[in-house]
Amino acid sequence: MTNGGSETYVVVGAGLAAGKAVEALREAGFDGRVILYGAERERPYERPPLSKDYLMGNSALDDAFVHPPEWYDEHRVELRLATEVTQIDPATRIVVDADGDRQKYDKLLLTTGSSPRRLAMADDSGAPVAYLRTVGDCERIKSSLTAGRRIAVIGGGWIGLEVASAARQAEAEVTVIEVAELPLLRVLGHEVAQIFADLHSSHGVDLRTGATITSIDKDGDAAVVHLSDGSAVEADLLVVGVGISPNTAVAESAGLAVDNGVVVDDHLRTSDPSIYAAGDVANAQHPTLGRPIRVEHWDNAIEQGVVAGKNMTGGDVAYDRLPYFFTDQYDLGMEYVGHVGPDGYDDVVLRGDPEEYVFTAFWLAGGHVVAGMQANDWDAMDAVRKIVSAGGRVAVEALRDESRSLAQIVPED
Repeated sequence: MTNGGSETYVVVGAGLAAGKAVEALREAGFDGRVILYGAERERPYERPPLSKDYLMGNSALDDAFVHPPEWYDEHRVELRLATEVTQIDPATRIVVDADGDRQKYDKLLLTTGSSPRRLAMADDSGAPVAYLRTVGDCERIKSSLTAGRRIAVIGGGWIGLEVASAARQAEAEVTVIEVAELPLLRVLGHEVAQIFADLHSSHGVDLRTGATITSIDKDGDAAVVHLSDGSAVEADLLVVGVGISPNTAVAESAGLAVDNGVVVDDHLRTSDPSIYAAGDVANAQHPTLGRPIRVEHWDNAIEQGVVAGKNMTGGDVAYDRLPYFFTDQYDLGMEYVGHVGPDGYDDVVLRGDPEEYVFTAFWLAGGHVVAGMQANDWDAMDAVRKIVSAGGRVAVEALRDESRSLAQIVPED
């Protein structure tokens, strides 16, 4: 690897992937100039606490930052925060920020992340509406999570359900409005999605599933959400969580290949050999899955940031880590590994006691294990990961046999 003493590496986007990438650059021996642009005012931080511990008041904001403030000076990383890059010129290798300032680069990493999908009828209603992506977003929602406060959540995905959990634990009144038959249905399928629906119902959440919103109005300081069945939900705060979209505008304007994110190979290189991408924005060719995949989770941001940093300094590392994510809702902690893929699954194997929220689950396609999870069964995760990694080498009948431990089912290498 080169020490690159006379080179300048620029990172655009100051999230978790960026924080880990600049760390990896220095650990790999890169001795040149490193410049990190971030549209937010905060230095790189982790986002899971914004919908989990920090939102619930169980951790300090400082715990979310990737590095302490002095780390950047000590490692000669120039932070240009509250500074958005609006243009990249690959021909001249120059980035331009919103103020028109120009910066030359030798190599560039895009970690521009993603943004919440907007719901126009909510935004146009004049009612109190919040999205959750930034520290500021979190602070606003957090201030509303008090006893008796009415919180309505539009969208029953991970963020929506984590907000609902935090709100109920603060003794707020919570309604979740979800267009699908069950929350998390697209991600987990009916069998496991029903478990999460039961979990929230048992904690007093009013789940409105199969619900179509016809309009949203403002009534005084409150929001009123009208549904197609003629009912209405009143809320002091309306939290919208209907997914996120990758921030690809600057990549598109630079002429980079974009398709559901910035297209990169298994080494995280874009269509321009001097530009890399990592994190939420990267649609990466996965060497094990054999298809491109864009992952919007904490673990992926960390690990892709590290791989991008290594490869920018001359490394030859393929990103082959299986997607992983986790959630904490009430007393249920869950870890998931693998990826079902666009063709879906045709079978699911549940083990343990789902009614007590202590179980493992495996999704299968064509007799191959493609994903697995554990809920409140922490000792099982190593075996779950090995079983998913083994894929087609797992004996499915053995997986169904709960008299056999997961450790006994793991195929030998």
